[in-house]
Parts: sequence; structure tokens; C-alpha cells
Amino acid sequence: MTETYDVIVVGGGPSGATAAEDLARAGRHVALLDRAGRIKPCGGAIPPRAIRDFAIPDRLLKARINNARIVAPSGKTVDMPVETGFVGMVDRCEFDEFLRVRAAEAGAERVTGTFTTLARDADGTAVIEYEPKAGGPARRLRARMVIDATGARSDLARQAIPHQGHPKCVFAYHEIVKAPEGAPTAMYDPMRCDVVYNGKSSPDFYAWVFPHGETASIGTGSARKGFSLRGSIKALRKETGLDRFETIRVEGAPIPMKPLKQWDNGRDVVLAGDASGVVAPASGEGIYYAMLGGRLAAEAVNEALATGDARALALARKRFMKLHGRVFWILGVMQFFWYRSDWTRERFVKMCADKDVQRLTWESYMNKELVRKKKAAQVKIFFKDLAHLLGLARA
Repeated sequence: MTETYDVIVVGGGPSGATAAEDLARAGRHVALLDRAGRIKPCGGAIPPRAIRDFAIPDRLLKARINNARIVAPSGKTVDMPVETGFVGMVDRCEFDEFLRVRAAEAGAERVTGTFTTLARDADGTAVIEYEPKAGGPARRLRARMVIDATGARSDLARQAIPHQGHPKCVFAYHEIVKAPEGAPTAMYDPMRCDVVYNGKSSPDFYAWVFPHGETASIGTGSARKGFSLRGSIKALRKETGLDRFETIRVEGAPIPMKPLKQWDNGRDVVLAGDASGVVAPASGEGIYYAMLGGRLAAEAVNEALATGDARALALARKRFMKLHGRVFWILGVMQFFWYRSDWTRERFVKMCADKDVQRLTWESYMNKELVRKKKAAQVKIFFKDLAHLLGLARA
């Protein structure tokens, strides 16, 4: 008879690897199914909260960012220095593999292949069918519970929760290039992230230049059909002088912009990471939220296994939204209003020059908590925000 795992985690990115590690450390019999060689386009930023909560070693940090430069459609720039601490930058190729290895060291069994089908044995137990990397006939893994961490537009999610459909996505594309050497310049600083807001770089999102030590990520995203992501990056590289440097690899993928309303099938499958839609609107930040989503999915599965009550699977979404639902809503509103045109983007960048805005932004980002103590500053920011949106403040 086919071996039965407690849990099969499908997808070995930050979310899936975190879930597999946590469940293995909890004593569960876990298989981690991942297709090798797939790297998601990602700026690679991780806040101090992620480094603390998930024990990320210093050796994985390719850069320590102490400033963000916001670029307006007019070309005006606003620097947002980090007052305390830094933002860590990782290379997803190395970072993701580290997490998978750590999960295996905790006891998870690594399986390499591509998911194809969610089936069921005669007794109703979930069966994951996959094509092995080495080729040959399809194989099967059987488990009491399944965590889907296969990313946005997941086939597994569609099969497990067929009525829900896929989340709305931004399509992201980036190019990893050899970074300039020598002293920082106005166009490139190895300790600064550049975020570019203009319609030619993205009509509804933003473009970026993020340092990764010896390399840099230059990327953009858009949900608008027909917009040339490659053409945008070609132009941005020329403008910044980064067209002169070697291209190491290119990657593209859909990035979800809103958490799905349902993360589990009420039986034995729960979604995590991009499969559940937990990428922050406006910023596109996903690594921390993916890892947290994986951890919460693991907790929910562990509880369901311990109690025999599949209703526990719903706790993954409930707990995530309690922690971050308000932030996601605020960021979604911000993206809707500020990313609509170059006129609004110009005013958004102007607003970023405000020291209260910078302070609260960094405090919230670094610790992944809304700063609730500074009510006066929040009220002040609200009225400044309204003035810029209505065009009452000079851009």
C-alpha cells in the first residue's frame, strides 16, 4: 500500500518550505514536493521582523539597505532614509534553497517534480499526482492533509476549491544584472533601493532597482494587458546606465494583489503564500507574508490533525487577516488612488518627502505592525494625504 504522509506541502518557496519545516519540527511526517529550477521574480527585500521571526542568517543577506529613493514622473526624487536598522536583501535562488534544506534537516522528505492532479483514493484520502523531474511515469503521494504553496494562479487551488477562481494579479518581470562596482553614484547605490513611479515604467504599479550585493534586480509589474514589461526594463536600464552591465538571468510571474476569500476546502487542503493571495497591495512585498502564511497554514493543519476537525483549516486565513487584513486594505486603497496617473503619482512622491510619513512608513514596514501610539501624527498624515490627492498641495 502507498505510504501515507501526515502532510504533503506542494511548492518549495518561502511559504511552503516554512510550513514543511514547522510541521516536521512538530513531529509530523511531511513530504515537500517542489519543481526545481523555478525562481520567482522578486526584489528580495526582507524586513527585520522576518529576519527575527524566521531566524534568517546574516550570510544570506546580500545587502543591507539604509535608504529608499522614490522617483516621480517628473524625475524629481525623494530619499527616505532608514532611521534605525536596515532592510535585508536576499537572492531568491540561494534563499529559497536554504529554506528547503532547513526543512529537510528538520525531517521533511524532499520530492522533486511538478504537480499535476489532486485525486483521491477509494477511502477518500487525498492523493497528489506529479511528474518526476527525472522523467518517467507519473507518481503519487498520499496524505491526510495538503498545503498548497504553488504560487499565484495555482492549479492545485483551482482543483481543490473550484468555485473560487484565481486572484487578480500584477504580472512581474525582472532582470538580474551584474552590479556596478566602485563608489555610489546618483544612478546606483549598493545600499539604496530605487522605486520608480511613472506611466512609462508601469501604468498601474512601479518599477524598481534593488541591490543584491554583486548583482542587482531591475524590474517592473503591471496588470494592464499589452504593456511591454521587457520594453519598460530595457528603457529603465538605459536611463540608469545599467544597460552596460551583464544580464545574468531574467524571470517573470504573476503576483497576486489581494487575499482570496477562501483558503481551504473544508476537508484536507489549505492554501498558503501566493496561492492564497498574500502579497501586499501597492508595495508588492511578499516574502514575509508568504513565510507567515506558511507558518499559519502549518499551525492550522497541525490543529486539524490533532483534533480530527477539518474546520481548523480556516484558522490560517482568520489569523492572518486579524494580523494584517487592515494593512492590506489600506495599501489596496492607496494603490487605487495614487497609481492611477502620473498626476497622482507625482503628488504621491511629494507626500513621501514628509518626515511623519517616512517615520510611520518605516516603523510599520520594519516591524509589520501599524503604529497605533502616534494618533496625532496619523491624523496629520491623513489631512496631508487628502490635500495632495485633491491637488491642494503643490507638487
